Amino acid sequence: MVSFDEKDKYVLERLKMVRDQLRGRDITDPTVLEVMSEIPREEFIPEAYRYEAYADGPVPIGLGQTISQPYIVALMTQALQLNYQCDVLELGTGSGYQTAVLAKMAKKVYTIEKLAPLSEAAQAVLGRLGIGNVEFYIGDGTCGWPQQRTFDRIIITAAAPQPPQPLKEQLADGGLLIVPEGDRSSQQLVAYRKKGQSLHKSVLCDCRFVPLTGKYGFSELQQ
Repeated sequence: MVSFDEKDKYVLERLKMVRDQLRGRDITDPTVLEVMSEIPREEFIPEAYRYEAYADGPVPIGLGQTISQPYIVALMTQALQLNYQCDVLELGTGSGYQTAVLAKMAKKVYTIEKLAPLSEAAQAVLGRLGIGNVEFYIGDGTCGWPQQRTFDRIIITAAAPQPPQPLKEQLADGGLLIVPEGDRSSQQLVAYRKKGQSLHKSVLCDCRFVPLTGKYGFSELQQ
């Protein structure tokens, strides 16, 4: 149970994170800044690492996965150019923190996680926070959402050699797809805009994410 003093401490740390790590860099979207100043990031982090909740870097969440650096969450969200009419597909639920940020800025979020314990933990946290416009699926996200549909925005929160073909097909015309693209050790954060059957690419920055595994991602056996 979190005491009032601890809650106050986290609020101060959260506001400092927004001021120094987001505003202090190139995050200018007012909705991104507002949402990230409200969502309690510490709720998505295991107790043993909660003291690092607002650190300027990724934090372990178990099973070899991490919660991304706050700046990267903000940058990817800003690059999606969200509005409240957007249906968003998120590949890699992880802790659920990025999911929560998206859900506060979009019509609905459809999120896929391969590791059931992570998905179940994320569902519990979002439930406690009263965030209900999210649909969860446990499975191979590289194959896309299991039902046939398109999405206005797609965000991939693990490193991929390229956007998986099923996700290209599920991206609506005019939609945006954000992905850390590269090999297993280093990537660039890339935005793709779909126009007809073509994807137009722009590079945002260098980055490093855990690898995306699955049918259209990296092999589990690759090192």
